[in-house]
Amino acid sequence: MSVNFGPGFHAATGKRIDPGAYDRYLGRWSRLFVPDVITAAGVATAHRVLDVATGPGEAASVALSRIGPSGLVLGADISLAMLDPAKARFADDPRFRPVVADGQALPFADGVFDSVTCQLGLMFFPDPARGLREFRRVLRPRRRAAVCVISTRERAPIWGVLAETLSRYLPEQREVLHLSIALADARRLEQLMTAAGFQAISVTPTTRETPFESFDDYWAPIEEGAGSLPLAYHSLPEPARQAVRAEVRARLAGFETRGRLVMSLEMVIAAGRA
Repeated sequence: MSVNFGPGFHAATGKRIDPGAYDRYLGRWSRLFVPDVITAAGVATAHRVLDVATGPGEAASVALSRIGPSGLVLGADISLAMLDPAKARFADDPRFRPVVADGQALPFADGVFDSVTCQLGLMFFPDPARGLREFRRVLRPRRRAAVCVISTRERAPIWGVLAETLSRYLPEQREVLHLSIALADARRLEQLMTAAGFQAISVTPTTRETPFESFDDYWAPIEEGAGSLPLAYHSLPEPARQAVRAEVRARLAGFETRGRLVMSLEMVIAAGRA
């Protein structure tokens, strides 16, 4: 068994992504951290902003709210399937421009952006260090970049438990299934930022909490198959999928109170100045 991951790992090769399903799986959590990322990147009025791994445009949306009428947000993503929802979302806003681009080889000149953001994308790069060097390269002097990555599986049980469970059924895909927490080590992230040439670096673990009305509420987006772990889940035969669901439910039972699942999620926001 294997997963036919397309570029960026969140959509299958040649398949479109359901923006609503992806939002229910990841967006509801991602947007809780986006304002902190935009602030850490120093996004301000009239800025020219590059949002790498823009996906459906959560970070781009907040950046657009801060740049005023004369600013510009370029949303770059390696996956056209992921970029399509952002294109539709901002179709009537001339301040947003979508670009299909590899974050490790950005098609821009040196020093052309006032801010660079990357919300939940860097950990999926084959070479995160190269990506950070590119972020630094395209920044204007003394401008800032900010990235947000997921913390350890213990501090991100919403995905950590599922990744660990799926890995036993898809052992050959274990590395890919754990990419979402590949940069969880704050010290390593700081070292990567330093090596890329950033200064005045901050690395800040940040926690948010939001409830699910029930386990079924939590599980429904996984059944819809939008995102890397849901895609892996759907590659399994039906009996294995039932076993995965039962095991994840049992392991998350400790977060359940009167039928509701209440889980906290830690992400790590790193920022630095060019």
